[in-house]
Amino acid sequence: MEKKWKPFEEYNAPAIYHGMRQMKDVYVKMRDGQELCVDIYLPDADGAFPALLSFGQHNKDLLDPEYSGSMPAQPSWSHFWFGNIESGDTRFFTSRGYAHVIAQARGAGKSGEGTPMDAMWDHYDLIEWMAKQDWCDGNIGMSGLSNFGANQLMAAAAQPPHLKAIFPQDPGWCYGFFREMNLGGVLNTLFYHLDHMSVDHMERTAPPTLSENMEELWEAAMKNPDYRMYKNFYNLLTQKGQNNPLGMTFPFLLYPYDRPEEYGPMARYKIDSIKIPVYTGSGQYAIDYHFHWQGAQHWWKELHDVPKKLLLTGPAHQERPYHSLDMHQEMLKWYDYWLKGIDTGVMDEPPVRYWVTGENRWHYAEDWPIPGTVWTPFYLDTWERLRTRPIDPDSWDGAPEPDSFVQMPPTLTNKIAKLRYMTDPLSDDLMIAGPISMTFYASLDSEDTNWFITLKDLGPDTSDRTGREGEQEIGSLPEKYLTKGMLKASMRALDEERSLPYKPWHKLTKEAQKMVVPGEINEYQVEVMSVCHTFKAGHRICVEISCLDLPTGTCCVTNTEYIPYHICRNATVLHKIYRDGQHPSHILLPVIPKEAQ
Repeated sequence: MEKKWKPFEEYNAPAIYHGMRQMKDVYVKMRDGQELCVDIYLPDADGAFPALLSFGQHNKDLLDPEYSGSMPAQPSWSHFWFGNIESGDTRFFTSRGYAHVIAQARGAGKSGEGTPMDAMWDHYDLIEWMAKQDWCDGNIGMSGLSNFGANQLMAAAAQPPHLKAIFPQDPGWCYGFFREMNLGGVLNTLFYHLDHMSVDHMERTAPPTLSENMEELWEAAMKNPDYRMYKNFYNLLTQKGQNNPLGMTFPFLLYPYDRPEEYGPMARYKIDSIKIPVYTGSGQYAIDYHFHWQGAQHWWKELHDVPKKLLLTGPAHQERPYHSLDMHQEMLKWYDYWLKGIDTGVMDEPPVRYWVTGENRWHYAEDWPIPGTVWTPFYLDTWERLRTRPIDPDSWDGAPEPDSFVQMPPTLTNKIAKLRYMTDPLSDDLMIAGPISMTFYASLDSEDTNWFITLKDLGPDTSDRTGREGEQEIGSLPEKYLTKGMLKASMRALDEERSLPYKPWHKLTKEAQKMVVPGEINEYQVEVMSVCHTFKAGHRICVEISCLDLPTGTCCVTNTEYIPYHICRNATVLHKIYRDGQHPSHILLPVIPKEAQ
């Protein structure tokens, strides 16, 4: 008999308790004598409960349920979306019969000196301390996005006996910090902007003691509702004047390369040490800054011999504070099973769930990439065309003359030069879901550039392209940005053993860097981040090639903290793209036939 399973919208963990007890600023001693500062929230009832730990560098004073509940949760398009309130909905957890512990890592806020990397045992020690408390029944999981997600995987690798399962969403750092953050060796400016947005409290000791007069002013300011609305300023207030750089931009500027000799063994050890159930995932929003989207899929691929699930959501960021009801119900569907022993059906479902834009609904699969994927090349052609039929090298098909564009540096122009290639309007719907790669041949008149490959959906388009007046060019069409890939030209060297046709693996090391010989034609294989989308009939598949992106605001800042630009060249560069029979430039798309959907 076929098993029945419910999509996550149907799971409803009912509220059991309607009050909450709290213990603020509790100090817990680690094995080396340092103390971590934690807040503890409990159901308003006697007894012991399963517990969820949120462990991270972010300022826990922002995660207090009283503060986070002082305004509606903000969608990603709100000016008041602020990324680091992401530990989870404390009142939801306690009302469903869970204790919720929010802890700051050492070196952050009120916790001890140092950095989390100085004491990998802190997760172990804190979880085992929780298990001994009279309010905990010994069954512990973890909650939170991003930094809190990455810490879940670190905790699991430490193997504390009472950590029974984790739910790391937006984790990152499976293969190392540089590779997932700076795709193709092109430097990402995200952490520069997060520093200015006052997102983290990183590597600082407890806030200083203020004078009596200053303390009174500080207390009044903390209660000012206008300040509380601006989370970045409120965050600075809680730190009593401390600065809080994330500290990632500077070392990458000094050494813009991967360190496989350092990151590789660390990654392998962490992966191999995880022995408990893992439910990971991210959303297509993370395509904009890479590492959460990349990291979730890398963790799925690498984790073996443990129960695991993968959730890939759509292009809109989770709201902040992170109170999304559907995600919290899914989290409890997982934890009610693993921590409370309730048969929620979560393990009867297909292990992979992914949101498909274009048709805007969930699909399910047994693995990722999806079994039955048809990897389909679409070839660059003349006159901005994109086609599935290969260029014939033994006929007059194609043309030996390359397409070209010249990009001036952003100190001289705000215009981004690019080439684009489009299919004819599709006769039927076409669904893609999974990793993508772009292989093309190009020459430069310079020693380096940054390649950007962008995939878009154009249309609908019901027009014909003919020689008649008004039909010779494709006019302006509605367009939807889908995904992007990038590669620094000098970092094109591949690790052939680790590369796959749909996922090239670049070495990205200083030793492998090779500057371009001007005028020489080179092959480039670019990893384009995966996406899940259905091109509807009448729409066009569009690929754009460029070498520059720009800040969206003045003073080199971005309008939205989580959509960064990249560090590009301060030079005028001529780019030539070859797409003839000897140079079959193409993008490889993961087409999902109906029988595999």
